[in-house]
Amino acid sequence: MMNLITNDAGTREMTINMGPQHPSTHGVLRLELVLDGELINEVRPNIGYLHRCFEKYAEKVGEYSKVIPYTDRMDYVSAMNQEHGYVTAMERMLEIEVPERVEYIRIILAELQRIASHLLGIGAFGLDLGAFTPFLYLFTEREKVLDIFEKTSGARLLYNYMTVGGLIKDVHKDFKADTAEFVKSFRPKIKELNDLLSYNRIFIKRTANIGVIPDRVALNYAASGPVLRGSGVKWDLRKNDPYSIYDRFEFDIPTGTGEMGTLGDCWDRYMVRVLEMEQSLRIIEQALDGMPDEGDVTEATPRRIRPKEGELYVRTESPRGELGYYIISDNQGGPYRVKARAPSFVHLSMLPAISKGSLIADMVAIVGSIDIVLGEVDR
Repeated sequence: MMNLITNDAGTREMTINMGPQHPSTHGVLRLELVLDGELINEVRPNIGYLHRCFEKYAEKVGEYSKVIPYTDRMDYVSAMNQEHGYVTAMERMLEIEVPERVEYIRIILAELQRIASHLLGIGAFGLDLGAFTPFLYLFTEREKVLDIFEKTSGARLLYNYMTVGGLIKDVHKDFKADTAEFVKSFRPKIKELNDLLSYNRIFIKRTANIGVIPDRVALNYAASGPVLRGSGVKWDLRKNDPYSIYDRFEFDIPTGTGEMGTLGDCWDRYMVRVLEMEQSLRIIEQALDGMPDEGDVTEATPRRIRPKEGELYVRTESPRGELGYYIISDNQGGPYRVKARAPSFVHLSMLPAISKGSLIADMVAIVGSIDIVLGEVDR
């Protein structure tokens, strides 16, 4: 669809649609672009094409544990992190102490999932800008993580593996060895990625000084995760508001530095994700060393979940930023209300502010750099 409007100066604005079926929107998203020649005057995101009633389902399924599979389907690229956030919220509501072995396994799975999510995000980002080969290399590495998940949970995308108080079942006997082997083999691949894509001259030209998000804008929009850290703000819930056992591990919080252009540009957000994968490897190594060899992963799982009346909000650090669950209990078998705070929704709302004045050719870079998942946007 195209719409032409003549303004006072006699030039014409053109409104065109990007999506809802467009490879660079990373899902069913429609962006209305108001153009003055090659320049973007306005962007209007249109969402709702992937709406699946998560919050209403959560209220109607009747049991707290039956909500977990639906959390998987919000951000299906990082389903383990979605489950982790929900079960953490429920355990705080029920005041459950989770066994040590469960905590360590969850941390390892959450960081593996962060790596897998970033590999997909980075690979697709390069692909949007014409770099096809890195996408194949990164997908090969992501498959290794999914192999570990499949052996552990039986699934490669939607796991339903974490339960309130524990796990569905214990990990397989080769879990530690398989994970350690992945950590060993993947670390050199990050250097190869930097040689192949990160410092590629064409890639830098397409991403540096593009889609700049100043730190004040990021904070005003409540951005989080790599989008916020790409603007130079050192904020990570694993450090600043620790949950689970993250306070036991040593790791750094990478931030944007404006190394290739302006602080907060597309390249900075990309590079933060690359550096975060290295930090995830550090956390996994420490967790593998500290993980107890024995323990019942179901011993703290309650047979009946009926929290007392009350409400709480719990937030965790997903690969895309602050994932929050606000849950209200009315002392029944299922939640009275569940509200999910999705970082992708917040970051998508920033598009009009950071895209104005950009060239239309840069729109794919800007959208790719905020790494949204539409299942999480629409919920």
